[in-house]
This record gives sequence, structure tokens and C-alpha cells, in this order.
Amino acid sequence: MAGNKQNASRGYDIIGDIHGCANTLAMLLEQMGYTKVNGVYQHRRRQAVFIGDIIDRGPRIREALHLVRSMVERGSARIVMGNHEYNALGYCTRARAGSGKTWLREHTPRHDRLIRETLEQFEAYPYEWNDFLEWFYTMPLFIEEEDFRAVHACWDSELIEKFKQVQGGACIDEDFLHASAAIDSFAGQVMDTLLRGTDLRLPRGMTITGRDGYVREFFRTKFWADNPRTYADVVFQPDPLPPEVASRVLTDDERKQLISYPLDAPPVFVGHYWMDSEPAPLKSNVACIDFSAVKYGKLVAYRMDGEKALSRDKFVWVNVVRDHRDSPDYPTSEDSVAR
Repeated sequence: MAGNKQNASRGYDIIGDIHGCANTLAMLLEQMGYTKVNGVYQHRRRQAVFIGDIIDRGPRIREALHLVRSMVERGSARIVMGNHEYNALGYCTRARAGSGKTWLREHTPRHDRLIRETLEQFEAYPYEWNDFLEWFYTMPLFIEEEDFRAVHACWDSELIEKFKQVQGGACIDEDFLHASAAIDSFAGQVMDTLLRGTDLRLPRGMTITGRDGYVREFFRTKFWADNPRTYADVVFQPDPLPPEVASRVLTDDERKQLISYPLDAPPVFVGHYWMDSEPAPLKSNVACIDFSAVKYGKLVAYRMDGEKALSRDKFVWVNVVRDHRDSPDYPTSEDSVAR
């Protein structure tokens, strides 16, 4: 979706993973000058861009979906698909005959847990949930403007160009969803890379246990590292690598698996990665805007105005603080404090 002269003076507000924090989202939008017109948030000169992951985990998933969808349909926002919207499609779609599975995304205890809050909050609204599932198909996997790009987890130019040729656009359809269930297929690689990021396998026999309790044999990697030498140069995840692993030198084969994002490419925005530092660019043309809002972090936006080098000063956010009345395990309400 190329940029055009009509939108040349329009600013964009790229907003991080929401995960059902609808109250915090409303506060962030109002902080940035968005107001409700006929019940829908909009801005006279700017457009919001949601980086995906509207659903799961949080206290007001249904409300967040309605808020975001109404903005997208009014034209005051755009959105890219997150891995949680993709997961929901797979979880709620029956596998085709002969596949050996009942559902595209199997209903394992871990998968059940990840989508639990979403299904519970839509339990009384089944037709509405089915309608949202259909809407997820309209979410592009990426946005490519003249002066910026947006994708949920990783910008892989080669995969994206091939995807555009295969699909004729930026959206998936049901056939592509079914094909993506085979992780080694082209469809599987597209969805895994763009929506979950890149990774490397840990040394043989080694695993790491994340803060979510999930045991991993791989670690997430940067898609923008310049001339990396060690594992520490490419690791990009909340859970650190053990020091003896972080210092390992990358093999030639591992270096070939890495993706690079050139400095002369347009700025790209991603979410997904649960950052917990002060918001700032990862590189002059790369920014992550996911700062764990649903885990009492920050809901962050970057106010993009066509600059080629991203600036720390262009980040804005709302802090989400724990309400002492809530269970420590589940945020049933949000106490939010503007920056």
C-alpha cells in the first residue's frame, strides 16, 4: 500500500499491543488529541496504526475490539494482524478432512490458556465473536507506506515480496490459513516470521524457561543486527540467555539464518516483544512499541511525521499500574496514569 500525495502531510500514531486494555487505550488516544465523533475516536490531522494483538490476556477485550474496529472502519485508524489474532483464527477453525487434526490450532492446555479470557468475555456474544473472526481476515500482515512500515514482529523483505506476488495483496484468506498450519511450508514461514519473529536454536540439549513458564529450545533474534558476532549481539527477548551461552560465537550457518534490515530502508515499527525499558528506538530506523501494557507496563505510541531517523522524543505512553483490589494474577481492571 504505497504512500500518496494526499496523505503526505498526515501524521501517524503507531500504537503497541493492547491485549484488552481498552481503558488505557482510550486514555492514550485522548492524550494524543483524539476525540469521539459519533462514538468513534478520530483526529483531524492524524491516523492511528495498531500493531496487532488487540485480544487475549486483558480485562476488556471485547471493548477494545469494538473501539479499534470502529476506528478502522471509519478511516481514523489502520491495523496489522498480530499473532494472537492469527492464533484465534486457527483455534476457532476446524481442520480439513484428512489432516489428522480437529482444529487448525490444537486445543492443548497451553493454547486453551492463551485464549481463555477472550472466549470467556465473548461467551454471551457468540455471533459477535464469529463476526470478529471474519474481520481478522481483513487485517493486512503489513503496512508499507513511502516513509514508514509496520508489521507485528519482523520485516522480512524477501518473504513479504513473495507473499504479495502469491496473495496479490497484504491479507491472508482461509486457504492460506490452512496452508500455514504446516510450519515448514511457505505459508507457515510467512506467518511465523512476520507475526512471531526470527529465532535460533540453542546449543544441543539446552533449554530456557521463560517468565511465562514455557520451556524453549530456541531464542528470539533481532532482524536488524548489524554485523553480529555472538549470541548476545542478536538475542532479543525478555528472558536473558545464560552468560556462557550469550558469549558463544555465531557459526557461519547461524549467521546465514539471520535477517538484516538496512539503515537506508524506511523506518519500521513492530510490537510483540514485551519491552520493559524506557521507550526509545532500537536503531535509527527500527522501533518496538510493545511495552507490556497488560502486565502493568506501558501502552506506548510513536508519533510518526515522516522523519527518516526515529527519535526518543516522539514516544508517548500511559503507565498501567496495579489496582490493589485486583488479583495479582489477573488484571480485572486498569489503573492508568498518563505520562
